Amino acid sequence: MVSVVETDVAAALDALKNAASAADDMHLRDLLMDEDRCAAMVASHTGFLLDYSRQRLTKDSMSLLFDLARRVGLSDKIAAMFNGDKINTTEGRSVLHVALRAPKTASITTDGTDVVPAVHEVLDKIKGFTDKVRSGAWVGATGKTLTDVVAIGIGGSYLGPEFVFEALRMDPKASAAASGRRLRFLANVDPVDVARAREGLNPETTLVLVISKTFTTAETMLNARTMRAWIVKALGSDAVAKHMVAVSTNLKGVEAFGINPENAFGFWDWVGGRYSVSSAVGVVPLALQYGFDVVSNFLAGAHDMDEHFKTAPAEQNLPVIMGLIGVWNSTFLGYSTRALLPYQQALLKLAPHIQQVDMESNGKRVRLDGSELNMEAGPINFGEPGTNGQHSFYQLIHQGRLVPCDFVAVIKSQVPVSLPGEPVSNHDELMSNFFAQPDALAFGKSAEQCRVEGIREELVPHKTFRGNRPSSSMLIDELNAFTVGQLLALFEHRTVVEGFIWGINSFDQWGVELGKVLAKDVRTQLTASRSDGADVSGFNPSTTMLLKKYLSG
Repeated sequence: MVSVVETDVAAALDALKNAASAADDMHLRDLLMDEDRCAAMVASHTGFLLDYSRQRLTKDSMSLLFDLARRVGLSDKIAAMFNGDKINTTEGRSVLHVALRAPKTASITTDGTDVVPAVHEVLDKIKGFTDKVRSGAWVGATGKTLTDVVAIGIGGSYLGPEFVFEALRMDPKASAAASGRRLRFLANVDPVDVARAREGLNPETTLVLVISKTFTTAETMLNARTMRAWIVKALGSDAVAKHMVAVSTNLKGVEAFGINPENAFGFWDWVGGRYSVSSAVGVVPLALQYGFDVVSNFLAGAHDMDEHFKTAPAEQNLPVIMGLIGVWNSTFLGYSTRALLPYQQALLKLAPHIQQVDMESNGKRVRLDGSELNMEAGPINFGEPGTNGQHSFYQLIHQGRLVPCDFVAVIKSQVPVSLPGEPVSNHDELMSNFFAQPDALAFGKSAEQCRVEGIREELVPHKTFRGNRPSSSMLIDELNAFTVGQLLALFEHRTVVEGFIWGINSFDQWGVELGKVLAKDVRTQLTASRSDGADVSGFNPSTTMLLKKYLSG
């Protein structure tokens, strides 16, 4: 029997399908001439302004999206997440990355326990440890100050922290706090990545941080053993206690590895890996590099956006608006890709991080109840900082496939440069491109315009741009620890909104597990073949051929 709620949602979906069909007859060059429409498609929150007037939306179709959000109970789903309900139903877990940046005065409960005190207990422990390392109160085995950190992790244990690290490298306050220190990330099990991570480092001044929730992740643990061997060879086995620490929930595994459990920083099963940068996963390496005060500002910024997401009306709520636009483009207009284009080199790792946050969360084929998802959902995410991307893949975006774009820029440069005799500053040159590209995508260039410019007729088809290519533009006042926290939380919540609308579980990742299982079978075969000369068996003909070729090399 179909419920009233399902009937209401179906009606909203039908209305949006009709609106999408009507959008085929509209062009952004006309929509952007409507001043009332443009004014209505701007939203802001402290330090952030979002202009989505270049999306292929009318005020009516945007109203239909807000109506869909109401009919699927979006506000209730958001409240359930903040309330600690076990919305990750396939794993029976709460989803409480918002608790990781909640102030001490907050209260967030799951299974009858307020988790905020435990979060701050870990934060206090991190502050104590990182202050000791940075001040030189904690030294290495030979008495030298530990100035260099190699953080070992993979996926969510690496991409988020690296994004924040890069975003703050040139921030004046963070840069000053990091003076004389180096932070490197080791993720790939490829030995080349190990060599790159420790290139130019001295074991005497290096601290190795092993980040693994279970302390069993194959790639991370092999890299950890490789770095441990490097330290032991140079300084002896006793040096491990001074030069290696961990972020993990598996204290027995930490101790068995040779790291003192007292030097392990924990987190909880209600923290998903791709949402974990606000936990010890990100806080430990970032606090070692930039100091705990800078990281506290980062957490405060994330909490600020959490509160906006939790309390702002849908029509003024940045993550809700961005999430609904994502659903509109993917589900109703059928666009299978999305580009994230920050016009700020400091955000060079934003797109790689959001790729994981979004595609690991919403790359699903079934709904929460296990039924087939009968609509287009999670898009392919990619991106590159401007203006580099303009000389890479923008050709396709302008004249090839239709790819909705999210442009992000910062009003105030972290390192302003103005050269005598130059008509504009370096940052103004960057921003000139930021403002121009969305208009070029929206308006395009007609054949008639080409002819007016005197372009030869045989070149007119090549120099014609259809336009009508959607984008949103986001302006951030400045990029510092607080606004980086806001930006992180904004994109996390956009992903969550999309998942809530589609009715999928954005917090599990069973697709990642299958490859791990098969890799274990291959690993067993490689061990047997190399140690005992065992024949390759049990694989399909193609994999058997490839394995034999590899083993013969």
